[in-house]
Amino acid sequence: MGGADVYVRNCTPPAIDDFPAGLFTELQRQHGAIVLHAFISIYLFVALAVVCDKFFVPAVDRICTALNMTNDVAGATFMAAATSAPELFVNVIGTFITEGDIGVGTIVGSAVFNILAVAACCGIGAGMVVPLDWWPLTRDCLAYGITVSILICIMHDEYVQWYEAFLLVLLYGVYICIMYYDKSIQNFAKGSWKCVSNMMKKDDEKSESDVAVEKDPKSINNRADGDHHQQNGNIKTVAILYSDVSEKKAVDNKGFDEDQITNDEHIPKIDNEIALQDEINQVNIEEGNKEAADEYEHSLWKWPSGRSAITKATWIITWPIHLVYLFTIPDCEKPRFKNWFPLTFIMCIVWIGSLSYVVAWMITIIGDTLMIPDSVMGITFLAAGTSVPEAVSSVIVAKQGHGSMGISNSIGSNTFDILLCLGLPWLIKASLTPAEPGNYWVKINSMGLEYSAISLLSTLLLLYLTFWFNKFKLDAAVGRACLAMYAMFLVLATLIELNVFFPVNVRTCRRSELKS
Repeated sequence: MGGADVYVRNCTPPAIDDFPAGLFTELQRQHGAIVLHAFISIYLFVALAVVCDKFFVPAVDRICTALNMTNDVAGATFMAAATSAPELFVNVIGTFITEGDIGVGTIVGSAVFNILAVAACCGIGAGMVVPLDWWPLTRDCLAYGITVSILICIMHDEYVQWYEAFLLVLLYGVYICIMYYDKSIQNFAKGSWKCVSNMMKKDDEKSESDVAVEKDPKSINNRADGDHHQQNGNIKTVAILYSDVSEKKAVDNKGFDEDQITNDEHIPKIDNEIALQDEINQVNIEEGNKEAADEYEHSLWKWPSGRSAITKATWIITWPIHLVYLFTIPDCEKPRFKNWFPLTFIMCIVWIGSLSYVVAWMITIIGDTLMIPDSVMGITFLAAGTSVPEAVSSVIVAKQGHGSMGISNSIGSNTFDILLCLGLPWLIKASLTPAEPGNYWVKINSMGLEYSAISLLSTLLLLYLTFWFNKFKLDAAVGRACLAMYAMFLVLATLIELNVFFPVNVRTCRRSELKS
């Protein structure tokens, strides 16, 4: 009977009911206890940052080495799955324990935060230009775009059948398989791209050569040499080619006029500059790593004497956090625990999930006390709260120079959120505990679904275009652009959620309505 009442009411139950009862009453919270909740939230954010930085990233690093995976693949699979533990945790509790609807707003908000805000944090937080590989970014954006499209199709009729939920879980298996064979697919994709670009070049050359052959046959040889140099961006190859060019000049000096020699020399010089730039980037990355190593050296039993006041204050504040982690998570960076990285990884997931659940709970209480609608809290604070692990982990690996790994982590997390965080609870609930006997489906509220789908796909496209125009480099300019886009999204999404433009959300129920 209780379930029928929910559908009759013209308001949605508040999200605070999806969590356990708090320690304080509503009146106590309004008279100052809310400050305590805010303090707990901030302290748990710090605890999340510590677990990601000190234990989680090194454990993922060890897994990469053990499984011989590339950084970007590890970012899109292991790292994405683990940093999405909070979403899975909150969604499982929401689906089974409290029987609440998994708010599309929270998932959309979290996804957009992952796409734009994490990229902004990486760009601004890395403090240097991080070159990105076009392949991982293209692969993850494509996978996520397909995932969102499938989700729209499934949720269109407001019912998720058990076989549709099973399809989502199955697709995650396919996604993992694609990641496993990523190197072969990558070689094939890059090979195909080279073939296409070479064919286009040849067509251009043919049309040019028809004109040039009448004027001077020797210039064609020069152009061919130039193309050959252009394809090799390697320092060693450039050096060898450079010596070849100088030998040619010595032997065939009579046959070449000086203009042609300068043209021929010009391309290796460009290549040399590119190669030197790569070397400089590598040095910057190494220096960044050294600085990071100096900065994050933390000892539990040693007072940081001779350090700044901020470092000392941080040491005092984070001491209890480090003490708890010392007894619960084996540090796989220490020689005696170096083979314990699977346990480190599992314990990190447990901590990340638990801490994020409490953060989500605290933020929901704050929103309820300040009378902010749940849909707005879901898209703003709650989304940012559950996505803290993604942001922290991505910034750490971007600082180490692995930009592709950071971005793959954020987009891979979104794919994991939809395929597994939604698919798995839906599958279990639809098949084992159907709402009505004989009907194996989950009823969902798809209000504003078209808007959320458009916002997801458009932000994904905007991110990809931003990187495309910046020649796949992650820097502060990209960071600022992503931050501006995220701010625009927040303003627009909040106004839509508050039904400013058109009715999207049913208002949240007041306490008096729930009691009646």
